[in-house]
Amino acid sequence: MPQTSVLDSHMTYVDEGRGDTAVVLLHGNPTSSHIWREVVPRLSGGARVLAPDLIGMGGSGKPGIAYRFADHADHLEAWMEAVGLDQVVLAGYDWGGALALDWAARHPGRTKGMVLTETFLRPLTWDEFPEPAVEQFQRLRTPGAGERMALEENWFIEQALRATNPGISDRDLAVYRSPYPTPESRRPLLQWPREIPLDGEPKEVAERFEAYGKWMASTPEVPKILLTTAPPSVVPPPVVAWAREHVAGLRVEDLGEVGHHAPEDAPEAIAAAIAGLVGEPH
Repeated sequence: MPQTSVLDSHMTYVDEGRGDTAVVLLHGNPTSSHIWREVVPRLSGGARVLAPDLIGMGGSGKPGIAYRFADHADHLEAWMEAVGLDQVVLAGYDWGGALALDWAARHPGRTKGMVLTETFLRPLTWDEFPEPAVEQFQRLRTPGAGERMALEENWFIEQALRATNPGISDRDLAVYRSPYPTPESRRPLLQWPREIPLDGEPKEVAERFEAYGKWMASTPEVPKILLTTAPPSVVPPPVVAWAREHVAGLRVEDLGEVGHHAPEDAPEAIAAAIAGLVGEPH
């Protein structure tokens, strides 16, 4: 995989295909660009397709930063500039979707289309969070308990991935495990659940979510596709209803019985949604 210097470190990324349109695929926690392995070849015949490993994740560097949402956004922004991207179609799930929305809102006029699934469209309440995960995420956000769970027990890799997506093979799980051999290497995984704006905290992340909510509402010229999944989902029915009412240029499609790490289970459908935007006139 190619890599490029980014701020205080480097980021690795997939870069395949050629075309007038660039498609950027953004992963979530605790995966990497590997999750797009079945999506990239379905798109690279007609577009340049890029999929970075977020800073601290996959093959990218692990600088001594806090791994706050703003840190990831800054590194993603620098990577986009380093690889020469201007007009893009963005697709993301989990934190990749939130980072895509944040980038789009801060770079008006540069997003040609957006495909989102299993991501954070707005700040949530604990009552809206997927009920089976509430106890675990409250522990992850608790000092000491979260460190034991995410750093020492490697919960995200060893338990969470297959709890949501049982079909992940041993080989693919090993790819996701390999960047995190020590407790210290897992700090990016721990920080992510502490960044979710739940009941208004952390405030600074909630404000960034609200800012991209305004961008979604004010950009009918940018086609947006929300791919929903069966419960439990981080986009529960009340949030889908909110999106239908507040997001301009939105189309909602259902992926059905798909795990949280949706590209593992539904690469064909996700690729088809993205390909539709690549082919649309803008």
